[in-house]
Parts: sequence; C-alpha cells; structure tokens
Amino acid sequence: MDIAHIWQALGWPLLRLLGSLALGLFVANLIEALNWTRFLARLAAPVIRVGHLKDVIGASFSMAFFSGVAANSLLAEAYGQGKLSDRELILANLFNSLPTYFLHLPQMFIITVPFLGAKTAATYVGLTLFAAIARSAAILVYGSIALPPLPEGCVVCHLTEDTFSWQKALRKAWKRFVRRLRSMLYFTVPIYIGFHYLTVWGAFAAMEGWLASHLSFLAWMTPQAVSIVMFQVAAETSAGLAAAGAMLGAGSLDGREVVLALLVGNILSTPMRAFRHQFPYYAGIFKPAVAIRLIVHNQAFRAASLILALVAYAALG
Repeated sequence: MDIAHIWQALGWPLLRLLGSLALGLFVANLIEALNWTRFLARLAAPVIRVGHLKDVIGASFSMAFFSGVAANSLLAEAYGQGKLSDRELILANLFNSLPTYFLHLPQMFIITVPFLGAKTAATYVGLTLFAAIARSAAILVYGSIALPPLPEGCVVCHLTEDTFSWQKALRKAWKRFVRRLRSMLYFTVPIYIGFHYLTVWGAFAAMEGWLASHLSFLAWMTPQAVSIVMFQVAAETSAGLAAAGAMLGAGSLDGREVVLALLVGNILSTPMRAFRHQFPYYAGIFKPAVAIRLIVHNQAFRAASLILALVAYAALG
C-alpha cells in the first residue's frame, strides 16, 4: 500500500481517535474532580428507608458518589464499632456499586464514544448502567423483606463538605489525565494498527477453525468478536475498546456484535482485575479476611447483573 492509502485508511482515523480521546479524557477527569454527583447524595435518606438500611449506610452511599475510599472507611468504622453486622456490611458494600459507577460514568462514556461511536457507546454504557441500577435495586428489595424497619436517622450528619477550589480541581484533573492518557496510548496505538493489518491480511479467517475446537463455549461469537474478549481479558478495558473500534472501522463487526463481545469480556476480565486493584486498598481499610469476602460478594453480584443485561440484550436483539 502507498503512503496516501496508509494515511487515509490508518493514519488519519487513528489521529482523530487519539485527539478525541485526549480531549474527552481531560473533560471527564475535570467533571469527576468537580464532584458533579454531590447533589445526588441528598437522595440517600429517603432511598435507604425503602430497604430498611441504617443511616450510616445511607451516608456511605452518599460519600461513594465522590470517594469510594471515604465511603468504605465510614463502613469500616461502623463495623468495627459493632454498629453494622456482617450481613449489613456486605449489603452496604453491594449497595454502593451504583454511586461508584456514577463516579466514573462521565469518563467511561467519553472514552467509549471515540472508539465505538455515539450509538454503540450509548448502548454498551447503558447496559452496564442498567446492571448497576439492578444491583442496588435488588439490595433495596432484599432489605425491605429481610431487615426490620428502622427509626428515622440522620444521613446528612455523617457527611462533610469540602471547600471548593477551581485550582485544586484543575490540578487533580490534570494529574489523572496524564496518568490515564499514557496508559491508554500504550494500548491503543499498537492494538489499533495491529488489528488494521490483521483484517487486511485475513488473519481472522484463519482463526475460525481453531476457535471452533478450543473455545466451544464462545462458538456463538465470530472470531473478530472473540478477539475483543481476549484483549479485554489479557490486557485492560481500553485494549478491548481499541480492538472493537478497529473492527467497527473495518466493517468486520456491527454495533450489536461489538456490544455483546464487550459485555462478555467485561464479565470474564473484571473479577481478577478488580481483586488485583481493589484488595490492596480494601485490606488497608478492612481486615484482609473481610476485604476478601467483600470483593468476592461484590464481583459475583456484579457478574450476575451483567449476565442478566447480556441475556436481555441478546434476547431483544
């Protein structure tokens, strides 16, 4: 291929992708640094009453909108003082999955759009959001059935207000932006280029026979879709997104196939990755045995909700 063709087919699309990623990533980190979700914390008080949850759980739920560490620290303190039972601690940690998801939602959506396009990105992010909402809703239903009603408490009493500073927010956003962009470029550029040439050279056709005999449980997926799953499992989310973007750009997969592949990769890759990243700071807040128990419950519940979203999307499609 000549230089003009390489630029048209690979160079310019990749450059546009990287520019969109850099801009979107900085905006997402700035939004996150500004604590845009703080106003949602006021909803915690009436919500926890539905699930018969204690006010300290509602306060932790509110804190999780802007700091997962602060939310878990509050739970650990209450648990250490005997204010929460083992079951209540697990339910509280599971209940916090929704605000934790919202904390990273702007960054997640803005990052996926350049790779997948607005429609496919909205579908994928929407399904993961549905799974997060389903998890917290299930905790409320379970609590309303299994836990006794509680007297009125004071959720807001557990909250603290930080002094707002644009300078502090910008500094925090820039620091996160540089760290995250470096990691994303490390995966995105070589994977995007590699997938472009794999498609041109017909490598995926050669994979069909091997996949049929070795990965029978994924036989319903095309080789291109399975490769997205493999990159998510072997590397990180941005690697799977880069692979998905290359497949969409080449026309090898449609939006629905990409969404299904990303959901499968999410289910298979997240538990071990979450344990690797979460255990060090969980063990610093809770005792190691409690930390392991919380992570296991959290990831099992998360996987179940994503499987529900996957099945529902596949059935409706």
